[in-house]
Amino acid sequence: MMTSAEREFALNQLDHSRERLLGAVHGLSSQQLLFRPEPGRWSIAENIEHLVVVEKYLVGAIEKLLLEPPHLSKRPALEDAQVIAKVGTVVDRVQAPPRALPTSRWPTEELLPEFQAARRRTCDFVSAADGDVRHHFIPHFVFGELDCYQWFLLIGAHCLRHTTQSEAVKASPSFPR
Repeated sequence: MMTSAEREFALNQLDHSRERLLGAVHGLSSQQLLFRPEPGRWSIAENIEHLVVVEKYLVGAIEKLLLEPPHLSKRPALEDAQVIAKVGTVVDRVQAPPRALPTSRWPTEELLPEFQAARRRTCDFVSAADGDVRHHFIPHFVFGELDCYQWFLLIGAHCLRHTTQSEAVKASPSFPR
């Protein structure tokens, strides 16, 4: 089970990362959202799309996983603080799995509403989750086994990571003004 302190912490992480992203992209035009500072780097729109796809996938996977019996003897590969630190800081570029790559699923004007809807669903789920999130695990392709609570933290940290990447796009000398 998730303690009330854990639930509150996860929801704060999700709220903070949402507000930072929304602040970073407030008022940007389609041209600005689609701008790529250089080949191989994602645009702001691609960063947002990736966040939506990953968040929707993870919450759905956690929902299903919590219906299964818990693994009481299993332990996560990282501590909670390590999940936040490793995911939230942009040090090394990591290639997203193919299913999470941006493919222009939504027009730019639908990206933020899609993000907001996904985040609302995530927060609603975290608020109501009563399964044993500490004894259900999903492997991360870089960090190893993480429990479902850590995946909630990862969603917030992942959003901060891509917000930082989006802020770097905006800081590019050739970013359209």
